[in-house]
Amino acid sequence: MKEPIPFSEPPALCGLPSPYYSQSHVAWRRACRSFIDENLTQHAIDWERDGFVPDDVFQKFASSNMLVPSLPAPLPVEWLKKLGIHNVLDTVKVEDWDYIHTAIYTDEMTRSGLQGPVASLTTGYSYAIPPILKFGSQQLQERFLLDLLLGKKRICIAITEPNTGSDVAGIQTTATKTPDGKQYVVNGTKKWITNGIWSSYATMAVRTSGPGPAGLSLLLVPLLDQPGVSMRKIKVAGHLTSGTTFIELDEVRVPVENLIGQEGQGMKYIMTNFNHERLTIAIGVTRQARVALAAAFEYCLQREAFGKTLMEQPVVRHRLAKAGALLESQWAWIEQFVYQMTKLGKVEADVELGGLTALAKAQAGIVLDECARCAVLLFGGNGFTTTGRGEIAERIYRDVPGARIPGGSEDVMLDLAVRQLVKNYQNKTKGLERPKGSSKL
Repeated sequence: MKEPIPFSEPPALCGLPSPYYSQSHVAWRRACRSFIDENLTQHAIDWERDGFVPDDVFQKFASSNMLVPSLPAPLPVEWLKKLGIHNVLDTVKVEDWDYIHTAIYTDEMTRSGLQGPVASLTTGYSYAIPPILKFGSQQLQERFLLDLLLGKKRICIAITEPNTGSDVAGIQTTATKTPDGKQYVVNGTKKWITNGIWSSYATMAVRTSGPGPAGLSLLLVPLLDQPGVSMRKIKVAGHLTSGTTFIELDEVRVPVENLIGQEGQGMKYIMTNFNHERLTIAIGVTRQARVALAAAFEYCLQREAFGKTLMEQPVVRHRLAKAGALLESQWAWIEQFVYQMTKLGKVEADVELGGLTALAKAQAGIVLDECARCAVLLFGGNGFTTTGRGEIAERIYRDVPGARIPGGSEDVMLDLAVRQLVKNYQNKTKGLERPKGSSKL
């Protein structure tokens, strides 16, 4: 095994000790990398050039149970076993799965440096199925989860609208019950919906009553071949293969049985779901930063200018050092984060880590911006070119807004993180306050 280029792999894969990884994690990394290299990584840049991932790739991942790892840990063991899924790649039993396995999977999926092909496979599965598992009625799960978990049907998460991004409480798409109470009639638009164009269903945020967060609900809305639904792809700067979609809903009739959980609880469900989304975004984006910086590092060892290699120029080393410090600090935080996830229950993790998850997601985008910009500048003209040696740096740099905006835009995440930390601090210190009128002794 050849020596890895500096910054190209996490320290634990460069022979350095780590307290986080068990033998199960090491074995999973090995099996995971082999499968993903063969079926995704080596083809990703060609697919991104072409603008689409072949349909059979999704089916290959689905039939190999390699979409399942994109779900939040712990995995839905009862459902998976009911479907005959007892392990992943004959390596990890579903009941033994933890968030470190999830982090390894997410990291490996992005080793090409490109988010588009990864998003085309996992975004809908990863973020749209969990609300059904957590909050859906038994009959709703029985009707839909078999096809969704096995990848026979595709699904997307549909929250964002043309005038509503991170401000989820402002959603305008309505779902009004018919007079007989048997159906919802859905009207509105959804924009920037990843995987929408291929999806049979959407886990959709809709307004079932008055304004504000209390009026929001989640509804499982049929899309493909559904009367009143029209969809078209949106061209975006990066993530070219992810199937970013504009959805129009005109008098779309949906059975009331498709309500996920209870009416008026949609905001709560969405916020809970965001934590998994933001953490996995942070993991994948950090790997993108690693690919960009390692590519630049290797280039600087070879490229000559002014009679010496770029690496012999102090200013170049300085730029690499600054970006590298940010990268490895971010990865150390990510590892600490996912370890904490293995030790906390879902409710406690949402409270203690919810704000920090937003902060980790925001910081990952900042780190990617620095590493990708560093790579483009050091590649010079090659980094400004869509082909040739600097192509990967140029493509990753185009992906930067896709890291800093979706899943909660950066400024909103930074603000949310501090507000959540303040709230937790005040709740914890409130119990220590002395009741009014009590003795000072």
